[in-house]
Amino acid sequence: MTTITTTTTPSDAPAGAPTDASELVLDNPRWSSLTGAHAHLAEGNELVLRYPVDVSPFAAVRSWDDPGVWDAIVDVAGYGAEFPGPPADLALPAGWERVALLDGVQLVETDRLRTRADDEAEVLGAQDVPDMLALVERSRPGPFLPRTYLMGRYVGIRREGRLVAMAGERLQPEGWTEISAVTTDPDHRGQGLATRLVLDVAHHVRERGARPMLHAAGNNANAIRLYENLGFRLRTRTTFGAVRTPRA
Repeated sequence: MTTITTTTTPSDAPAGAPTDASELVLDNPRWSSLTGAHAHLAEGNELVLRYPVDVSPFAAVRSWDDPGVWDAIVDVAGYGAEFPGPPADLALPAGWERVALLDGVQLVETDRLRTRADDEAEVLGAQDVPDMLALVERSRPGPFLPRTYLMGRYVGIRREGRLVAMAGERLQPEGWTEISAVTTDPDHRGQGLATRLVLDVAHHVRERGARPMLHAAGNNANAIRLYENLGFRLRTRTTFGAVRTPRA
């Protein structure tokens, strides 16, 4: 499975977008998450950290400018392995190969976002993993693994006992929480279930004193429009990518 992650490019934010110093942590949200709220899940060294392979394919580097980062990646990932990639404009050392590169966007809350708890939202945990994985298989929202639920609060809606919609919390950079795994069974789309769960997750994020944010594929105009209509704004354009480390 190709490892996909996000590298933000703040200079690509829309002209006139508000500047907020608290958003700077979102330039490297995975590192902030793995050294903060998710430090108990982190594996790696002082330059490179990753989540356990059954939790998330995501990993992070402290800085791509550090000359030791490439050796540190090999120490963590091994030879001939896929690793979340550097910015698209960063040249790779000899022997490294870029294996994936996709456009994305990063969105953050605004004052227009009106969140609310949903009475039908069921908190999901270890006992619900088979149902969560089955829904992911049917709806393909992106990476979701057997222990991804450990990253935060996940909620779902059932119909006749079957899990048909889900959303939850993934990265938790300082002061923020990423809403992720927003998905609905193909047979139950068009009922607003995903929207309800996004608003529920965002509500509980705010109750903790954090701020909701999220990522989306850059070519998914419908999702971006939905999130903007809910009250999110485009903070920056990103790249989702992966590289392969050199062969031994």
